[in-house]
Amino acid sequence: MLKRKVDSKLDKWITGSDKALILSGARQVGKTYSIREALKRNHCNYIEVNLIENPELIPILSDAVSVDDIIVNISAALEYQFIPGETVIFIDEVQELSEIVTRIKFWVDDGRFKYILSGSLLGIEMKNIRSVPVGYVEELEMFPLDFEEFLIASGITGEVISHLKKCFSEKKKVGDLINQKIIKHFYRYLVVGGMPDAVREYVETGDMNAVSEIQRNIILQYKRDFTKYEAENKKLMLESIYDIIPSTLLKQNRRFNYSDIKKGLHFEKTENSFVWLTSAGVIIPVYNATEPRISLAQNKKSSLVKLYSSDVGLLTYQYGNSFRTQILIQNDKINLGGVFENVVAQQMNSNGLTAYFYNSHKNGELDFVIEYNNHIVPIEVKSGKDYYVHSALDKAISNPEYEIEEAYIFANCDISVDGNKNYMPIYMCTFLKDDIELPKLSLDF
Repeated sequence: MLKRKVDSKLDKWITGSDKALILSGARQVGKTYSIREALKRNHCNYIEVNLIENPELIPILSDAVSVDDIIVNISAALEYQFIPGETVIFIDEVQELSEIVTRIKFWVDDGRFKYILSGSLLGIEMKNIRSVPVGYVEELEMFPLDFEEFLIASGITGEVISHLKKCFSEKKKVGDLINQKIIKHFYRYLVVGGMPDAVREYVETGDMNAVSEIQRNIILQYKRDFTKYEAENKKLMLESIYDIIPSTLLKQNRRFNYSDIKKGLHFEKTENSFVWLTSAGVIIPVYNATEPRISLAQNKKSSLVKLYSSDVGLLTYQYGNSFRTQILIQNDKINLGGVFENVVAQQMNSNGLTAYFYNSHKNGELDFVIEYNNHIVPIEVKSGKDYYVHSALDKAISNPEYEIEEAYIFANCDISVDGNKNYMPIYMCTFLKDDIELPKLSLDF
C-alpha cells in the first residue's frame, strides 16, 4: 500500500468535518484508491457510486430533488443500505454530472450523511458550474507521488527521511553514503515518476518495461481527453502543446515558443489551451516575472512561459528507452537540465508553491523565483558539474533593489553554504515548502 500525504487530510475530514469534500487531481494520481483506503481505515460505512461505471445513475442524481430521492433510487439500483449518521456517500467520476456540486449545499444541510465527490478533469468542469456553495465544501487536490513519497514506497526508513529533512533545515551535510544512495533513488524516480500504478509496479516487480506500459496507457488516456475537448472547442490545441514539451525542455532556455506549434501563433490563441491543460493537472506552467520582488503575481508576464509535465516519469517516457536507460545508469554525459527542472517544478507545485522565472537581457535568467518564508528566493537547477557557476544568480543577489537574502542551487552534490547561497542535493527540492501562516489578529483597536 502506498503511503500518501493526502491520507492524513482525508482522515481529518472523516473524523472532524461536517462539510462535503471534493478531491480533484489529474487522471491516475490515486484519488479513488486513497479515498477507499481512508474510509476503510476509519471503519466507515460507505456507499460508492461511479458515474462512468454506472451511467444509469446520472439521470437519477440529476433529477433528484431531495436526499430522500437519492436514497430511494440508489438503494433500488445498487442494493445499498443507507444508515443515517454513519454512511458516507462517495460519488466518483463526478465530472460526468458536475452540477452535483451546486446541489451539495442542500445535501449537507440535510445532515444525515457525509459526502465525498471525486473525479478527473474537475478543474475543467467546475469552471462551468454556476457557483460552488461557499462554507459547505472542502477542496483537496492530489498530485503524483512526490520524491519523499517515492522514497517511502521504495523502503527508505523514516529515520533516514528525518535525517534528510534535518540536514535540509539546518544546512548540514548529508554524508556521502546516504547521499549517494538517495541520489540513486532519485535517478530511478526520473524514470518511474510518481503515478501510483507505475510506482507500485516498480516497487513490486522492478520491471521497467511494465512501468513504461503503464505510462504509455496514461498518456493515451490524456490524449483521448484532448481529442474529446478539442472536438467541442475547435480553438483548443491541447495535444500539440502537450507533445512539444519534451523537445522544449531540451532547449537551453526551456521557454515555450509559440511558432513551434504554428507559424504566427501567439499567446492570445493559446491561453485557453494552457488553462485547460493546467486545470486538468497535465502540465505545470511557470510564467515570467518581470522583476524578482514581492509580489511576483503582480509582475507576471503571461506571454512568456515555460511548460513542464505534471509527472517526470511521463516526461522521460516520451524521450524513449535509450534515454531512460542512460538516466538509470546515471550517465552524466546526457543533457538532464530540463528533466531536473521538471522535477523541481513538480515538487514545488505539489507543495503549494507558485514558481516563476526571471529573465533580463542584461543580467541573464533565473530558473525559478518563488515567494518563500516571506522573502523572494531564487532557485537555480544544475545537472552538470559546474554548479558553482551562476552569473545571473550572482547579479540578482548583488542587486540591493531585490532584497534577496538567500538562494538555493539544486545539483548533484551534498549540502554546502557559501554566504547566502545554499547548495543542495537535487532531491531536496521535495522539502521546499512555505510554512509561513498569517498571524491571528485581535479585533481590539
